[in-house]
Amino acid sequence: MTDQVTDTDPAMEPDIPGKPTSASRTTLSHIMTHNDTNLLGTVHGGVIMKLVDDAAGAVAGRHSGGPAVTASMDEMVFLEPVRVGDLVHVKAQVNWTGRTSMEIGVRVLAERWNESDPATQVGSAYLVFTAVDADGKPRRVPPVVAETDRDRRRYQEAQIRRTHRLARRRAIRELREKRAAEGFQD
Repeated sequence: MTDQVTDTDPAMEPDIPGKPTSASRTTLSHIMTHNDTNLLGTVHGGVIMKLVDDAAGAVAGRHSGGPAVTASMDEMVFLEPVRVGDLVHVKAQVNWTGRTSMEIGVRVLAERWNESDPATQVGSAYLVFTAVDADGKPRRVPPVVAETDRDRRRYQEAQIRRTHRLARRRAIRELREKRAAEGFQD
């Protein structure tokens, strides 16, 4: 018999000490080149999404102390186009933690590489990551400890987004079950 904790008996799980938001916060920066462009000559949204996922993954791994995988991406918003020559900064932090999952908030900023003007926010996203063990099974994550009023607001907003994600998933499942019961094949 092993000392492995199972999902079926949460009372047997040891407490994991919390980690402050600042412990895993990170910024990735990248200069956009012609290789990153779309047919309109601006940076392809998929390139930005990859940078967002990379930054969020680094934060999730840092916070959880090991591997974490992307479970979902919500609300990816593109506010302004990014151009060749822009220096893009992708800032990410843990907003909320559950038992095995974490919501990571990401802001994308861009500035001209050769100018001293302040960076402009060009996008934002929320991603959910699940921490996994060596077998790819979900594993517990430390609670996030909000350090500022802004961190506390982000935590509360993340709880609202989680509630909406779960309600949407449940409503879709119920609709599919109802349609299947009525004989519809999708």
